Amino acid sequence: MKRALPVLVLSVAGLVPVWLYEPSLGITSSAASTPSTSSSSSSSGSGGSSSNVFTGPTVNTEKGDVQVEVTFAGSKISSVRMLKQPNHPQTTAAVPVLIKETLAAQSADIDTVSGATITSGAYKESLQAAIDARADSAASAPSPAASTPSSGAAASASKVVSGTAVDTEKGTVQVEVTFEGDKIASVKMLQQPNHPQTTAAVPVLISETLAAQSADIDTVSGATITSGGYRESLQAAIDAKG
Repeated sequence: MKRALPVLVLSVAGLVPVWLYEPSLGITSSAASTPSTSSSSSSSGSGGSSSNVFTGPTVNTEKGDVQVEVTFAGSKISSVRMLKQPNHPQTTAAVPVLIKETLAAQSADIDTVSGATITSGAYKESLQAAIDARADSAASAPSPAASTPSSGAAASASKVVSGTAVDTEKGTVQVEVTFEGDKIASVKMLQQPNHPQTTAAVPVLISETLAAQSADIDTVSGATITSGGYRESLQAAIDAKG
């Protein structure tokens, strides 16, 4: 019996470090994971809303400071949050009404809440300033919609080129060609013989030019000379355009 007692004491003493060690591992693991999750959530929320959130100025009143923060979804007011407000029962009751009316009106043109006239006025002032700040930001930012017509106009910019004046036995022939990009958009006669056959041939020549998009077109019967002069002037205009 005397020998058994020291063995039992040593066994118990040997278990004490194990009991103390195991719980410390569990606590360390739990504490390390919690801040990591919280930080990620905060970062995500801040990045997602920063570009659409505008803060109005702080408006000082005899009841206390009033300041709003407005979140926009596009040009629409999606939510309003009070950053500062008087610590007063009437203000506390009025704020939900003011926010509700703002979301319905989509502007600062809302009614004053009875019993909270001062707070209502300051709320509308701070709200309007936030709306104006958003409008100014939208006006100064490059707009993709605005850039599209500009790039489209550049791609299809009109260029007018006059062909050479070609003298023929019937008279002088000269054309003016309007290009949109590389396309022949229209042809106008600057000079042509004063002759019935020429007058009848010109619309045919222009129509064939627009269809062929080149000077490789047929001679109009009865207006051979004019057709030749037309093609020569047309080709010169195409060459000049480059």
